[in-house]
Amino acid sequence: MMTESNEFLCSPPKKTVRFGGTVTEVLSKYSQGNRTEFELLKHQLSDPEIKDAQIINWLREFRVSVNYLTSEYEQLVNIVLKLPWLKRSKEVVEEYLAFLGNLVSAQTVYLRPCLNMIVKNFVPARVIIREGDVYISDSEDEDEEDLVARFNTCHRALQMIECYIHNLLRITVYFPMLRLGILELIIEKLLKVDVSVSRQDIEDAEENAISSLKNISAPEETLFNMDEDEDPQQMSTNTTNELMAHPEAQRLDACLFLVLSYIKDICFQHGMFDLNTAKDLYKDLLAIFDKLILPTHACCHVQYVIFYLCSFKLGLAEAFLEHLWKKLQNPTNAPIIRQTAAGYMGSFLARAKFIPVVTIKACLDLLVNWLHGYIDNQDAGSRAFCDITFHGPFYAACQAVFYTLIFRHKQLLDGNLRKGLTYLQGLNFERVVMCQLNPLKICLPSVVNFFAAITRKYQLVFCYTIIERNNRQMIPIIRSSNGGDTAQPCSNPLDSFFPFDSCVLKRFVLHIWL
Repeated sequence: MMTESNEFLCSPPKKTVRFGGTVTEVLSKYSQGNRTEFELLKHQLSDPEIKDAQIINWLREFRVSVNYLTSEYEQLVNIVLKLPWLKRSKEVVEEYLAFLGNLVSAQTVYLRPCLNMIVKNFVPARVIIREGDVYISDSEDEDEEDLVARFNTCHRALQMIECYIHNLLRITVYFPMLRLGILELIIEKLLKVDVSVSRQDIEDAEENAISSLKNISAPEETLFNMDEDEDPQQMSTNTTNELMAHPEAQRLDACLFLVLSYIKDICFQHGMFDLNTAKDLYKDLLAIFDKLILPTHACCHVQYVIFYLCSFKLGLAEAFLEHLWKKLQNPTNAPIIRQTAAGYMGSFLARAKFIPVVTIKACLDLLVNWLHGYIDNQDAGSRAFCDITFHGPFYAACQAVFYTLIFRHKQLLDGNLRKGLTYLQGLNFERVVMCQLNPLKICLPSVVNFFAAITRKYQLVFCYTIIERNNRQMIPIIRSSNGGDTAQPCSNPLDSFFPFDSCVLKRFVLHIWL
């Protein structure tokens, strides 16, 4: 009994003292012109030392008074919305959520303030992170009104943006109708980061980081040579495997890892793949792909979100290829979109190891037959000459075919060499290469050289005579500079890139290939 008595004496009393009447009485007096108890109520709610028991009592009274909380009492409601409820007891949280439900049901005018209050709690109330010699913190900006604006307030600190994206994605679980807009918002922000840092910049930063670690660990190897010491090479490998050296790449890696984890969790329910759910997610991602990713030139990593989804089911991958094919062959699309679609198609066929040979053959048949049809149409026309302006989609499709053959020729010939060669000979690459449009002159030299080596090895077509002739006729590109107009040879006339080239983000690439 003495122990219980001591605990009672030592424990702080619950602060339940209050002044004034009930909330209903205070609101009634306020409507009659008596503001004294109303101001007292606001003061008590704003008390920084307010206790859980007090909050619960107030919220219960507010719940039964929501019908009276019209826009006239907006100031009072805003004070209630600022109550520190999240870090309180479970009872406080439950009572607060019940109050919010009653409030927005009875007074829809408070729906946006309630949503803004919830969005503010997506990130910590105050986070200070040191990056180099700079301290970065999120400001408590109360003027933002939606998810997009709130995203901008936390774009600098990685810890904050991870937290924010995680909570945004959680919203889509409870409100699937918001998923398209939220995914579009996230991917749009990540695309801006993706295009701001090139693959070469990331690789250079990683090499510099590894070199620095080796230089730091080298003196330690000469001073200490104990068996208990950890291998410096292993130590540097472990360290560099955790984080990206480039700060923007680290942000992109962490955020894309969250998105891929979300995609997997959505598509796999209780460890089983849910095709219908995956189809719905695919439709949303495809719409975002058309709107944001496809028109964005030279993005390196964000496009892998749809690559990752397609890896779960061959049907999704084939649907994606069919979508790209329709983009390419549709003459109403802008030429640059058609060219980019061809680049995505070739890169996807080349890099997606989950695509079987039968699908690769079907796509090659579509592409090569389209090329032959294009050549037939141009033979009798006045534009049957090498010109990127008129024939950009044709050259992009040629490069997609060449690129696919470079990476997939072994699978096409594996098992039955004679049958594989018969198939490749039936594609009639010689006519494509020898036509007046001269695709070998426009496609990337690296692609052309690999394609020439492979086709020569299997005696499909001999390209080197045309390559040598093209080298003597380098394409001049006129560029204006401070010194006047100059003519420079252009090694990439199509300004092409391969969107599914090897990924250089560490956590991200592990998620993709596991």
